[in-house]
Amino acid sequence: MANSRRTGFFIALTVVFIFPLVFFIYFYYLHNHRPTLEIDKCLPIYGPKEPYESKDEKGKTKIDTAYFHVPPFKFLDQNGDTVTESIMIGKIVVVDFFFTTCKSICIDMTRNMKRVEETFAKEERRDVMIFSHTVDPETDSVPQLFKYSVDHEINSNMWRLLTGDKKAIYNQARYGYFITALQGDGGPNDFIHDQKFVLIDKEGRIRGYYQGTDDAAVDRMIKDIQTLLVSYLVPMKSNTPRDGDL
Repeated sequence: MANSRRTGFFIALTVVFIFPLVFFIYFYYLHNHRPTLEIDKCLPIYGPKEPYESKDEKGKTKIDTAYFHVPPFKFLDQNGDTVTESIMIGKIVVVDFFFTTCKSICIDMTRNMKRVEETFAKEERRDVMIFSHTVDPETDSVPQLFKYSVDHEINSNMWRLLTGDKKAIYNQARYGYFITALQGDGGPNDFIHDQKFVLIDKEGRIRGYYQGTDDAAVDRMIKDIQTLLVSYLVPMKSNTPRDGDL
């Protein structure tokens, strides 16, 4: 009888005191030691940057950095719909520049961009988009882009083929995405033929450049997109990000 009482006492002690203590320690450790992946540090941030003064939570002055964001634009997609920078808010976007009659690098670029589309379409990621800008808008009208999208079975909800005023497109290429260092005015003799893919985060900041004709580089970009996606799901710390070099 005495042994039974002692056994019951220890069981009650365990239930009342020890189990709650173990659970408290476990959840405290989980909360304070769970993995973090900081959005601003998981990948470099590219583009011009400017220092500015701000106040911390204690009212002390500190120096922060204002990072470049993709500037406003207005183009038409393959369905004739207007696309502006507002559609990028809350989206991870891959950007490139091509033309539908290209018989060289654009073939491999489209093939690799198709891999990006298929990867994230399978995952049903509605927060990943692709913007392919034509550098030959005189040829690549809306009907021409629509035909190209049909021929390549492009998902128009995810992948937008963009056309518009040539000067506006070339200005966006040079100063919105820094796709080329070559100067030009978007005039009749100006032509951009570059194979870069540009990765843009949900805040409209440039996070990576990749050779669109290189399968290994595109594989790396796909992994970087997945890293960015994860970084938006886990705790973020407001530390100074790594800077990218153009």
